[in-house]
Amino acid sequence: MTAVNVTQVSVLDNPSRFTNPLQFEIQYECLFNLQDDLEWKLTYVGSAEDEKHDQVLDSVLVGPVVAGSYRFVFQADPPDVSLIPASDVVGVTVLLLTCSYRDKEFIRVGYYVNTEYDSEELRETPPDVVQTDRLVRNILADKPRVTKFHIEFDATSIPTLVSTPLQPAGEASMDGTGGLAGEMIDGGIQQPGGMQACSSGMGQAGPSCGPASLDIDELVKPYSQGLSCVAIIASM
Repeated sequence: MTAVNVTQVSVLDNPSRFTNPLQFEIQYECLFNLQDDLEWKLTYVGSAEDEKHDQVLDSVLVGPVVAGSYRFVFQADPPDVSLIPASDVVGVTVLLLTCSYRDKEFIRVGYYVNTEYDSEELRETPPDVVQTDRLVRNILADKPRVTKFHIEFDATSIPTLVSTPLQPAGEASMDGTGGLAGEMIDGGIQQPGGMQACSSGMGQAGPSCGPASLDIDELVKPYSQGLSCVAIIASM
């Protein structure tokens, strides 16, 4: 039994200039009072070849977490272009939005991100030196990859977890309407209330934007880096 259900993630200001902050409106519900904060983290995959180029764009601790519904906007600075291999700045990569409790990740949402120049001329003949101010990014908000992990939250708050062994990670994908297709619960598949991924921007490109060499299932992986800052949340 989970203590936190992420009900909706909306990508704001999308498509956008590459240099603009990234913004995600996150809605979730907590079924029980939790003893510690939730940690949300946004990671930019700088290269599919080497994870040393990954950048943790920001990490926020949200709490105290009591039973109820919540909504907040997670804003992070764009990636540092100087830390990305020049050959990987333009093209398709992945953004990872994760949430953890007591350093244990329980949900991970991966998005393809397409970065290109804002003019046909630059797209056909890219400059030798990356012109960051001419780059635009498009997060494919309607094609996320969602993975859920079973973790033990607070045994005192959720008595049923005391005698229930932890299950392997259950992977779920978004269905055609944007709802969460399925979640592993005690070894079985259960249809939850549904998580939606949507965008407030213009129309999104199709899944064909992702090259064969970039497999989101391989890139959507756990991260252990920890940063902390203050987040303001509003109870719905």
